Amino acid sequence: MLKKERYDAYIAILKEELIPATGCTEPIAVAYCAAKMREILGMEPSKIDVEVSGNILKNVKSVVVPNTDGRKGIPAAIAVGVIAGQVEKELQVIAEVSAEQKKKIAEYLEKTPITVRCVETPCMLDISVTGYAQGHSACARITNNHTNIVLMKKDDEVLFSLPVVASAEDNMQDKSVLNVADIVEFADTVPFERLKPVLKAQAACNSAIAYEGLKGDWGAQIGKIILEYGKDDIRDEARAYAAAGSDARMSGCELPVVILSGSGNQGITASLPVIRYGKHVGASEEKIYRALAVSDLVTIHQKSGIGRLSAYCGAISAGVGAGAGIAYLLGADAQGVSCTISNAVAILSGTICDGAKPSCAAKIASAVDAGITGCRMYLNHKNFEEGDGIVGRDVEDVISHVGVLASQGMRETDKVILKIMTNC
Repeated sequence: MLKKERYDAYIAILKEELIPATGCTEPIAVAYCAAKMREILGMEPSKIDVEVSGNILKNVKSVVVPNTDGRKGIPAAIAVGVIAGQVEKELQVIAEVSAEQKKKIAEYLEKTPITVRCVETPCMLDISVTGYAQGHSACARITNNHTNIVLMKKDDEVLFSLPVVASAEDNMQDKSVLNVADIVEFADTVPFERLKPVLKAQAACNSAIAYEGLKGDWGAQIGKIILEYGKDDIRDEARAYAAAGSDARMSGCELPVVILSGSGNQGITASLPVIRYGKHVGASEEKIYRALAVSDLVTIHQKSGIGRLSAYCGAISAGVGAGAGIAYLLGADAQGVSCTISNAVAILSGTICDGAKPSCAAKIASAVDAGITGCRMYLNHKNFEEGDGIVGRDVEDVISHVGVLASQGMRETDKVILKIMTNC
């Protein structure tokens, strides 16, 4: 039986990671930083300088910023943050933008010089926004996590400052307590009244944007295409709903998503396949939520070694998490969940992250497919063994290998991806 401290730690991790966001989290973090800068300055800046890490640049370049009339890129995120940002709402900073404000955003972009530079930094997630107006300046800086402000400055006065460290887990809950055996025991035994309030919004919000993605003409319509050819197949249904949520989100849908590990796409990928599978097999709400906890925590466990942003596609980790959740839903114990994770990791690890954009939906579909294949392999008593590529002696070894692969092995890959995307 897990100790109370372990239950409390896992609940705290879920609460910290499962938060609502409107729009892709990287442009939203830029908008949040811009809104904070404007708050410090006390007026709209007439000139803005922006410095960002490479991973911010690639994740903002091609994704639509909500409530900007379809605009993409860092200047659009800066402008909406300055004009309409509500700092107290954090990752929902631009959830409410009036028609008048949208008009003003367009005017502001035309008249305001916004200079963007990609800078060398030890932090994969790094945003610094400096604004100038009427002889004054203000600066806000975020590192490592999307709302983790480490500097606020007005003119030459530092109003707030924290040390800048390279760790993506800076100021976060301790993830070293996570392991697959305890995750499964937690899901088995945590009182449902403690679990449901933490996961309820994830199930509701992410299902809503998936329905919108299937209903509307969003992005490349990956979800619709998958369903067109596999209406009666739960595997395709699970893939389609996850992809459809991303279709809508990457193309500027203003519905909120409950994110996971700093990513809405990961929040969608970890949740919707489990929910759709649960409905398909007639599982109770409680069983679905317990399976969701497995999926979310397995995803977080993998991502704690990878980092918030990297060249490794985070949807793959969430697809692996979804496979683990589905295995649990279908009756797998800790061993079965572990085999599913190892199988799924062996199938698709190494998929690159080349920024947020419509094709993320297709990668999500592939990630979910790998998770389901890993689960079905286990159900048929066929599993990859130690020595099959990066598969280690046990599941914790496998997860550790993925962290090394992503954080160290793909570091140069990240630089090459950025060069290709920026033509430099």
